[in-house]
Amino acid sequence: MMGGSMFNELWFFFDAGGYVMPPLLLATVVLWYAVGYRIAAMRRGSKRGVRVLVERAEQGVLPSDKGVLQRALKKGLKLRQRQLPNLRRFLDEAFAEEEQELRKFNTLITTIVMTAPLLGLLGTVVGMIETFDSLADMSLFSQSGGIAGGISQALFTTQMGLAVAIPGLVVNGILHRHERDLLIEMAQMKDILCATEID
Repeated sequence: MMGGSMFNELWFFFDAGGYVMPPLLLATVVLWYAVGYRIAAMRRGSKRGVRVLVERAEQGVLPSDKGVLQRALKKGLKLRQRQLPNLRRFLDEAFAEEEQELRKFNTLITTIVMTAPLLGLLGTVVGMIETFDSLADMSLFSQSGGIAGGISQALFTTQMGLAVAIPGLVVNGILHRHERDLLIEMAQMKDILCATEID
């Protein structure tokens, strides 16, 4: 019974938003898929510092593939064992895949966060136009909600747009800081591997 009531309320909210609501709902699904992907891609793995990870790997405690730093370290150790000239260049190429994975969907999330309020505003403008068109022929006065009901329905899309954008903005900021920290640690790992090249 309660589930049916909630479904009816959601359907009313969806229907009141007009044709702008489906793109907003699609944007919500895509946004949180991208956020989930980035969270999974940014798993650091071990809580140990980069220098400790390298030292442990040199002692034979090989890192697992559970985090981005461990995967990068495995690639770096394999390259260092090959005693390649100009190791830094090879490390840059090897780590580029992990760095690209860290940045994946960043632009998509930023785009959705920026466009969701604009989509909501578009829906509100369309709803207000319909409200004032109804005012012209006085049809709103015959409805139970009157003018206020028409305007409140027009504002649903703005509310939805902000509900999509604000949490996305906060989470994207957190992920951006985490991405920056991981990139700094990967740069430190390159320095350590280059400084301890096998003679």
